[in-house]
Amino acid sequence: MNLKEIKEILNLMNENELSELEIEREGAKIKIKKAGGDTPAHVLAPRPLEYQVQAASAPQVSEKASLPLGASTKTVNITSPMVGTFYRAPAPEAPPFVESGQIVEVGQVVCIVEAMKLMNEIKSEIRGKIVDIPVANAEPVEFGQPLFVVESV
Repeated sequence: MNLKEIKEILNLMNENELSELEIEREGAKIKIKKAGGDTPAHVLAPRPLEYQVQAASAPQVSEKASLPLGASTKTVNITSPMVGTFYRAPAPEAPPFVESGQIVEVGQVVCIVEAMKLMNEIKSEIRGKIVDIPVANAEPVEFGQPLFVVESV
């Protein structure tokens, strides 16, 4: 993302009176939040806006609980980068992007999270086997909520 794109995003935030925005594009995630966004509406003098940009955290990695001796299999949660609605397929009548038991590659689209009428493709950040899909299709999801459990291979 270049400076021009960031300025355009900030202008859109101001025009639409948004206090917070999170974007994921091509593996990069940014979160923009206005500082001091509680200004009363009746104030006439404009004040400069301050923005905070936070980097997103890496996927959660945990040791699998029921491992045989000597095994080193790890599971990774693919989590929701935003609040929205989870969709397993690109369209209602289309097949799901991935199924339980399927091997996924880095960068492969695994689902869509709809937020504010925008369809955001969620991509795998790890190569592995889908072992669990804890969210039902068309279900609301929260930021950081696990969408898939992937066993690294």
